[in-house]
Amino acid sequence: MSEPRLTHVDDSGAARMVDVSGKHVTARTASASGRVLVSPEVVALLRGEGVPKGDALAVARIAGIMGAKQTPALVPLCHPLSISGVTVDLAVADDPAPCVEIVATVRTNDRTGVEMEALTAVSVAALTVVDMVKAVDKGAVITDVRVETKTGGKSGDWSRP
Repeated sequence: MSEPRLTHVDDSGAARMVDVSGKHVTARTASASGRVLVSPEVVALLRGEGVPKGDALAVARIAGIMGAKQTPALVPLCHPLSISGVTVDLAVADDPAPCVEIVATVRTNDRTGVEMEALTAVSVAALTVVDMVKAVDKGAVITDVRVETKTGGKSGDWSRP
């Protein structure tokens, strides 16, 4: 078994883009999640008439989808991929704390995975929620952004325990 190493750094320590040309094109998916902790007042507004800027959750959903598609422009060593689908779901929750829960799933048929695209979708959606609610809650906090599952590729399927 080989020793663990960073794949985006060569033997001299220089950053590099991983060469995926020898990999097989396979169906791959990744799901990520995160939360935006908000005040109870924001939760009430999101469940009612909305925040002053309009439909915050719809705007965040579209922003998350756009973020997934822009991942290689934002994360320097990510490969441009042919994304075949992105879903971003947002839910207002009270437990364990008032928040907006975000889950993004990205699909592709390509040579490398879409974990970074799913993480970017969640992150951009969360940033958009903060932007949409900041007039009411300047203390909103983005937390717990993480990959939940991935499928496909040489390393196979993985799920957060």
